[in-house]
Amino acid sequence: MPEILKNLPSLIYKWIEPNLSSFNADRQLPVWFAALVIGSAVSIAAIIFREAIGLVQWTWLYDRTENVVTAAIDTPWYIILFAPVIGGAIVGWILINFLPLRRTGGIPDVIEARAIDGRDIDMKSALISAGTTAVSLGAGASAGREGPMVHLAAAIATWFAKIMNVPRGSQNTLLASGTAAAVSASFNAPIAGVLFAHEIVLGHYSRRSFVPIVIAAVSGTIFSRLWFGDIAAFEIPDYQITSYWEFPAFAVLGLVCALVSVIFQFALVGTDYVARNINISLFWRPVAGGFLIGAIALFFPEILGVGYEATDMALKNQLGLQLLLALLVAKTAATAITIASRFGGGVFSPALYLCAMTGGAFGLMASSVFSELASSHGLYAILGMGAVAAAVLGAPFSTTMIVFELTGGYTLSIALLLAVSIATGINQAIHGHSLFEWQLEMRGLFFRDGPHKYVMRSNKVKDFMTLLEQDAEPVHLEKQGDEEPVFLQENDSLEKALRMFDDSGLPDLPVVDVKSDNIIIGHATQIRALSHFNKALVAASEEEHRG
Repeated sequence: MPEILKNLPSLIYKWIEPNLSSFNADRQLPVWFAALVIGSAVSIAAIIFREAIGLVQWTWLYDRTENVVTAAIDTPWYIILFAPVIGGAIVGWILINFLPLRRTGGIPDVIEARAIDGRDIDMKSALISAGTTAVSLGAGASAGREGPMVHLAAAIATWFAKIMNVPRGSQNTLLASGTAAAVSASFNAPIAGVLFAHEIVLGHYSRRSFVPIVIAAVSGTIFSRLWFGDIAAFEIPDYQITSYWEFPAFAVLGLVCALVSVIFQFALVGTDYVARNINISLFWRPVAGGFLIGAIALFFPEILGVGYEATDMALKNQLGLQLLLALLVAKTAATAITIASRFGGGVFSPALYLCAMTGGAFGLMASSVFSELASSHGLYAILGMGAVAAAVLGAPFSTTMIVFELTGGYTLSIALLLAVSIATGINQAIHGHSLFEWQLEMRGLFFRDGPHKYVMRSNKVKDFMTLLEQDAEPVHLEKQGDEEPVFLQENDSLEKALRMFDDSGLPDLPVVDVKSDNIIIGHATQIRALSHFNKALVAASEEEHRG
């Protein structure tokens, strides 16, 4: 027994030493500190961003709060009509002169940066993008502020990760930490921020990433609460479910929300497609879009800006059935025009808006049919608020938690989960995408097919080819008899290369110059292509499953 006690310290050391070595190798303590700094910086940036939107809004509504509808009622019609036009002119000028991609950034850019090695988010462009979004939303463009804020947060996280020179896996963790801080600061919802960072940005749950993401979310929330107050984004009455016989109605609500989410996404896709095929200069695109938004706002001022006041009114039973249905159409149109016109803004808040209108309208119709059983239509608005957003964003867990934290209502959890799950499942069956997945696939990035497909499409021949010596004589590609030569180019995907190896039966293929398809610049072998594929797939799997 004494001998065991004597050796106990060395046994304990042998047990914990590998864990401590791994912990230090990944520089976890510096990463935790970085997450704290990033969360605080993002929260301050979110405060400035929201105040900037209010400042632009004050120039024409004389109101810096989110009570846009109330302020618009007392504003002359010509100001309502032309304020988005003037904002569009400013946005068009910025797009042409200061944004190389000719658009503002959003959540898909953050997902892309996480997935592609070496793809960073430039701080200067992110700041200009955030400023453009502040002008857009302040001038009345119908979009959300959360997506652009997540993009700016990712730029802050990337910049700080570069300074600290942390490993690639830790860079992704800090990217997700910035996202969590942005969502937490924007919604005053730290738990939802943590879930959103894992669900959307990382794409998986990681225990090692959990700690810094939580640190960033908490620090981001603290600064936001110190500035804006410790209150939920929407203050609603204490709704209760009237009867368990209502659950079939909640399931039907999930079905309706799925249809609304599909229509909303197709409206965004279709309007963007139409806008891309209209021959109009980039400067005039947001100007024309601003005019259409202003025209809609003359009849429905509830569509202006982020739309939190109108959402709050729906949650408090302050909107009638006809207006709820009309706002569903008007907000969908206004948001689609906003995004297609290249105004800055995201779809997070519009999705919540449509959720509330859908649920409120459904609740009014349900109460008219089953007056004794149906709960308040404000309760249905809350349930709808989660269902549409979950389907559109492809984030059922974090969206459910956002609704909990935004409304402070945890007693509706069973009904909310039922509506969210049905809406998400049916949206997937019909549309097959979340909005973010569609936006990424427009860029040639396919994540929903699995990591192997993404690895094959994102890796290029130049990543595994063998170049000829620089001083070697130029070699020209020649025909072999009557057959056309088989060759690759350095920008061809790994997927294409593997298919060509298989189709041709050749273990070695020449790689030709992109500018001149008959000059060989190197060779690619099937063995090296398969080896590169295996290593990339293992690296992706290790990052996802590391504890």
